[in-house]
Amino acid sequence: MELYSDAYYIERVAAGDTGCFACLLDRYSRPVHSLILKMVRNKEDAEELAQDVFMKVFRNLPSFKADCSFSTWIYRIAYNTAISELRRKKQEFVAIEESQIENVSEEEVSILLGRTSENDQVEKLEHALTLLPPEERAMIMLFYMKQKSIEELTVITGLGASNVKVKLHRIRKKLFVLIKGMEDQ
Repeated sequence: MELYSDAYYIERVAAGDTGCFACLLDRYSRPVHSLILKMVRNKEDAEELAQDVFMKVFRNLPSFKADCSFSTWIYRIAYNTAISELRRKKQEFVAIEESQIENVSEEEVSILLGRTSENDQVEKLEHALTLLPPEERAMIMLFYMKQKSIEELTVITGLGASNVKVKLHRIRKKLFVLIKGMEDQ
């Protein structure tokens, strides 16, 4: 049960009670680590990056203006930290032909991705997610698993709302193509 809001703890930390930062750390360490792990796919790197994120959050807490939710602000820092690390490492991902994506209807995508009650389908979806670039994995995770809105995704990713919608649409189609490819093997 949450006793106090994020705003309470932020205010306390700003007033010099740095011990209250531990409450924010307790509240957000697991979801931040989870997001970063989905992006970098390496447990040790994810732990180190999560620590970096919370160091940045602590240092920049006075600059938090509350024009978005605190969780959105933290996710933006986590997202950008993980992206920076991945760009530094320059990982390679599966390339999908543009024509394969454009030939897929939204109805087909909804039907295939809607079958997540089947265990093998969940495994295929999880595997397909690992084949996506980290930015796309993060967007899918934030939107579907963390229930972040389009507006929150614009803050986290720095993209416009229409761009976020288009990217989510295209990522769903990519997942469809990847899963169909697994089924055809």
